[in-house]
Amino acid sequence: MNILLDPNLAYLFLLAGALLGLLALVTPGTGALELSGFFCLLLAGYAMTQLEFNLWALLLTMLGIVPFVYAIQKPKREWALALSILLLTIGSAYLFRNEKGWWLPAVNPILAVIASILYAGFLWLVIRKSIQAFNAPPAHDLAILIGQIGRAKTPVHEEGSVQLEGELWSARSDRPIPKGQSVRVIGRNGFVLDVELDSSQ
Repeated sequence: MNILLDPNLAYLFLLAGALLGLLALVTPGTGALELSGFFCLLLAGYAMTQLEFNLWALLLTMLGIVPFVYAIQKPKREWALALSILLLTIGSAYLFRNEKGWWLPAVNPILAVIASILYAGFLWLVIRKSIQAFNAPPAHDLAILIGQIGRAKTPVHEEGSVQLEGELWSARSDRPIPKGQSVRVIGRNGFVLDVELDSSQ
């Protein structure tokens, strides 16, 4: 386990754990991201118990989660996402104490710069796009179907099918509607349309 006490490796585990954790927040799914992130943070946590670290950097890293959560909940808050990236990057780079001075990162400076740029760039591009997709309005507004005219493809009563602008929909009606009749959409329950016989024709 001595290899885990290398600040450079612990730094990479910390970045990977934070990145996977943030991705899991915006793309919940199978739990693979959560489990992988937890494993990386566990390895980084082990190193933190064995190496000296800067408390201010740890607090800065934890503080970076606050603007990130704010950016997820509020659309068009890119400044909060950028602030989160900055805090997480600086805090993680300076987390481990350098014997030469607190102002110097314990990790290799070249590694810190490259990893921070890749980390920040990935978060900015991928997480921001995920937030935008999450907050985007639905591509198809089903409310516009109300009032449209279609044609019954089967007899419609408690169930049936109607064709509306080239698409086949499940439908139901309070009164029986024969196949081939013109219908008007008067409501929607999920993907089932409530229709009535169109009396305008």
